[in-house]
Amino acid sequence: MLTAITAILVFTLLVVIHELGHFFVARLSGVKIEEFAVGMGPKIWGYQGPETLYSIRAFPLGGFCKMLGEDESNQDPRAFNNKPVWKRILTIVFGPLMNLFLAIMIFSLAFAPIPVIKQVPAGTPAAKAGITAGERIVEIQGTEIKEWEQIKPLVNENVGKLTTVKLEKAGVTREVTLTPITQEGVAGGIIGVAPSYGYKGFSIKNGFKTAGSVSFQMIDYLGKLFVGKASTEEVVGPVGIIYYMSDAAKTGFLAVLSLTAFLSLNLFIVNLLPLPALDGGRLIFLIIEAIRRKPVDPQKEGFVHFVGFVLLMILSALIIYRDFIKFDVFNF
Repeated sequence: MLTAITAILVFTLLVVIHELGHFFVARLSGVKIEEFAVGMGPKIWGYQGPETLYSIRAFPLGGFCKMLGEDESNQDPRAFNNKPVWKRILTIVFGPLMNLFLAIMIFSLAFAPIPVIKQVPAGTPAAKAGITAGERIVEIQGTEIKEWEQIKPLVNENVGKLTTVKLEKAGVTREVTLTPITQEGVAGGIIGVAPSYGYKGFSIKNGFKTAGSVSFQMIDYLGKLFVGKASTEEVVGPVGIIYYMSDAAKTGFLAVLSLTAFLSLNLFIVNLLPLPALDGGRLIFLIIEAIRRKPVDPQKEGFVHFVGFVLLMILSALIIYRDFIKFDVFNF
């Protein structure tokens, strides 16, 4: 239950930060904001400011910043559709940029997994071999381990093979043998150990570097997914996020923080996809307007976004249903 609440709070934080990006730039551009909502569905609380309704809605997954004239023609000089196209582009793009900024800031904290074992789940190869929390992995099959990132490739290479692991704790070194296995829903092999995390200081350079590297991997995966060269098994919805957040919460706060950065970066990339109802879809219409020097009919654009929204909701429902099956949620 606690991990589900953690996942909901993290997801809500990411959406609120995203919508705040739209909110502040819209305000600076002189756009009238009718409502700023946290959550979706029926309103359960609201405060009416001088011109903006601030509300909390029943379902804590999502949120929105409703601007006057966003999806319709409006003659009010403060309507979104009456602002210069460059101001509208900035207003739209600053939502995803806030998610990118959050990811960079978290990655800049330079919390990194270190080869000291935080947790060993029961029944795993590591647990059966007698590995315990607090031990440092020194070597795997004769390869010296200095960074946690070295472990996964070595485990993958030795799936199904008897593998020697050298451990050290309090100055005492020992060796154990185990056999890496595969697990449904997990890419590659596992031995069943979770890392500890160490703080290496604040580095904005590291933040940009990590965000860039992860973004490239995400975009590469989306590209392969689009042309059918990648499996959809790794695509998850809110249920999957709660599942992975549960695993992260068991490892510790830093693991939750790291997953938050990945989710924020994912939100940044997905929102900029050129699809109707997403920020990327809205940007396409604004770019067309800038080139033509004539806006697309707001009613037609609104209809396109509405259709896109419906299709996205259907896709989301399918992903959620698949998550229920994949993570065996119905098995009480």
